[in-house]
Amino acid sequence: MSPRTALALVVATAAVVVVSVSSSTAAARRHAPTQQAMEELVERARVPGALARAEDTAGVWRGEAGVADRVTGRIRRPGDRFRIGSITKTFVATVLLQLEAEGRLDLDDPVSVHLPGVLHGHGHDGRRVTVRQLLNHTSGVYDFTSDADFRTRYTGRAFRVHRLDSRTPRELVRLAMRHRPLFAPGTDWAYSNTNYLLAGMIVESVTGRAYAQQVEERVLRPLALRRTSLPGTSPALPRPHGRAYSTLYRGRPGGGGRAAPVRDVTVLNPSMAGASGEMISTTGDLVAFYRELLGGRLLPGEQLAEMTDTVPTGEGTSGRADRYGLGIRALELSCGTTVWGHGGDIHGSLTTAAATRDGAHATAFNVNADWVPRGGEKLLEAEFCG
Repeated sequence: MSPRTALALVVATAAVVVVSVSSSTAAARRHAPTQQAMEELVERARVPGALARAEDTAGVWRGEAGVADRVTGRIRRPGDRFRIGSITKTFVATVLLQLEAEGRLDLDDPVSVHLPGVLHGHGHDGRRVTVRQLLNHTSGVYDFTSDADFRTRYTGRAFRVHRLDSRTPRELVRLAMRHRPLFAPGTDWAYSNTNYLLAGMIVESVTGRAYAQQVEERVLRPLALRRTSLPGTSPALPRPHGRAYSTLYRGRPGGGGRAAPVRDVTVLNPSMAGASGEMISTTGDLVAFYRELLGGRLLPGEQLAEMTDTVPTGEGTSGRADRYGLGIRALELSCGTTVWGHGGDIHGSLTTAAATRDGAHATAFNVNADWVPRGGEKLLEAEFCG
């Protein structure tokens, strides 16, 4: 959710531990490139710590590098909870696709059908934007996290004053409505967190219940994802958890030039993200979620096909395709493998989760820092291509 800035580097002691469910030396060798990539994030990017889980036909592997707490030196543990940022979007899209399967909405409904008068102002028009365009980021709706007032509150010293503020989705949407759309609906692609605030509001409009309740009832409980939660306005992380560290997007700690101070941002009010990025989870729950989602347990075939019907983003590296579906990203890696998942960043936490299209090989990573925005892609390369 947080603004993407070229951030870097915090000093941490690299205590590296590798754990496999079966204590298999073969598993450790198979995932050695992933472990090495994690260690490099700690040693070179100097993040405090990294946490990983991978599941494939050979079993389960867990890896850790660095520390969960810079003060106590505690290592990261497999059951640690952390904020997952924009991975929340896949959960929200799943609920909307379930509602479509039940005939309670159509993805090609104009937003105004469900939220009359909400998407309006400075050229925004909810009659011209569809639910589908919200989910695949082709709506052109301005991203509220790019608003200058929002950035002032949450990306600098003022964060310490506003970190516990409660924000409503309508309030954040109004920030976006102060700006012109990025483009006409359906003519381009641009990632906008406002799309998913609106998506969460549509869930509530259609069902009469908060989107968080719907995610819990339709996804978390059926899959027994007991360590995943939607905190609302609660600023605390459920235990067990490590600490989350940030430079508040203001510099490179320990790097060249003027070093920015690193702050502990574990406690914050995630209503500043809402349905665009508020959730908390673990590597185990995220792997289970994407395996079951892509394996067809959560959605009928028609809706899963819609979710994985992608549009080009214009992003990616080395000429490789990067495409976006409905709340899910398809990333072609250097070895030709395409993985499906999402990344998420919020103050002090960077998370990546992805799986092959059949869900047979899945992985999830978390870094308890927010200044290595492409770190997740490097870890995916190591796991699927290493």
